[in-house]
Amino acid sequence: MKLHILLLLFITLSCSSKTREEQAVSLWKERVESIKPYSELKKEAVTKREFFRKEYEAKVGDKTAQDSILLDAQDYLLTISNDFFTSWYNTPWTFHGHSQTPKEGSIACGYFITTTLRDMGFNIPRIKWAQQASEYLIKKVSTDIKRFYKRPIKEIVDHIETNGEGLYIVGLDCHVGYIYNKNGKMTFVHANYYKPKIGVMSEPLIGHNPLNDSKYRVIGKIFDEEMVKNWILNSPYTE
Repeated sequence: MKLHILLLLFITLSCSSKTREEQAVSLWKERVESIKPYSELKKEAVTKREFFRKEYEAKVGDKTAQDSILLDAQDYLLTISNDFFTSWYNTPWTFHGHSQTPKEGSIACGYFITTTLRDMGFNIPRIKWAQQASEYLIKKVSTDIKRFYKRPIKEIVDHIETNGEGLYIVGLDCHVGYIYNKNGKMTFVHANYYKPKIGVMSEPLIGHNPLNDSKYRVIGKIFDEEMVKNWILNSPYTE
């Protein structure tokens, strides 16, 4: 009798777990399907950038108004960045991958970062930066940089919580990805060489992943005032 009860309990829990997994997959698919085609996302980002540029230049001499425009643009970039990332989910990772189209070919971790930034409308040297050490790229786009060596992952979580909502680039021993922090949720978004067939994905910071396992971590918060201004004005970054 006890064995029968335990068996029923096991089946119930297994079904419940499966239902949760199916619900998660269903929600993920709905999220992907609700996003515009990638080509439209890119066009929309450029159109919005032009709108912000006209607004910004029309307020020359009015710093308060320009600062307000920068904040609006910052919020816009943080929001659309998640759409760009989601579009790339399930694009396989390979060491030499450099695809420019989601789910076609493969993409390496550095190229994932530079391609998404470029496609959001940043005037950056995509190939040159992708081939550099991650810290090189981070120093190009961030002035809010923190380095950690052989520190527990909880310190990384605490650092992101302290620095608040936003998008971060994190360089690791031999990897680079984003940390996306919004609405109280942190995710590690990257082209995952641990799971090359899945490739680009979003996952918790804590777990079996390169962020958790890396000894060295350099984290730079992006979309600050200077970076957003460069985006609005389409200012080119140097190699």
